[in-house]
Amino acid sequence: MQNSTQAPTLEDQEIAHYRQQGYLVLDRPVLPPERFGALQRYFDNMLAALPPGERPEAMDVPHFMHPALLEWAFDPAILALVEPLLGPDLALFSSHFICKPQGNGKRVPWHEDSAYWKGQIEPMEVVTVWLALDHSRRENGCMRVIPRSHVEGTAGYSDYEPALGDSVFPTEICKPQRDEARAVYLELAPNQASLHDARIQHGSEANTSDQRRCGWTMRFCSTRSRFNEASWDGSHQVYLAQGVDHAGNRYAEPGRAYPEVLAQRINAQRYRHSH
Repeated sequence: MQNSTQAPTLEDQEIAHYRQQGYLVLDRPVLPPERFGALQRYFDNMLAALPPGERPEAMDVPHFMHPALLEWAFDPAILALVEPLLGPDLALFSSHFICKPQGNGKRVPWHEDSAYWKGQIEPMEVVTVWLALDHSRRENGCMRVIPRSHVEGTAGYSDYEPALGDSVFPTEICKPQRDEARAVYLELAPNQASLHDARIQHGSEANTSDQRRCGWTMRFCSTRSRFNEASWDGSHQVYLAQGVDHAGNRYAEPGRAYPEVLAQRINAQRYRHSH
């Protein structure tokens, strides 16, 4: 766990853009070069160790099994992006490597993170840091968002229908409730990042290019939010990233791997995706 010693790295206009539009693109390096290179190497070793047949888009909550990842998630340069938006007391709710291999990387259907987490976090004030490990461009399936959808329309809780095609998730926001004509593509170079509100509508197209596209999402909340452990059936862990707790939450041990928890979560996901 880091202490809050870093000055905020977001400018006032960037904070205003995030709050108004629901997202922000940072076109500058986030981590020191040597730290970022170490993260790339660590991820590549994880990717090489995947069991045969397991999709690289499915590397959800990898920090459960690889607690060394918290060294990067809790890096002052990462937390300094979130603190101006949520305050100094921060918890890591989740993380996910979404790696689309070249040629056959799956489409991520239109969704809101908040729709999956309803009943788990109150209030739903979550900032996702999307850190690019590779170049993330339109041609290899970069993320796209619908600006202001976090405060307009269904404001984070749309209705869903079956997703078309070979997609990472089995459902998608119903077409009448999303305005794809307004979509903005969030193109990033390696070690750049975007931030987005959990309620914003977002997704990405398939990667049929000859370049891999990988990003690491780190989802942070204020510790003033209450985490509903009963809704997880023991299949999730939250970590105190910085500061102190204000809501009576229980946090996992940063240096400990949780293979049983991860196995429960994977089995639960497979059940949901098959029904």
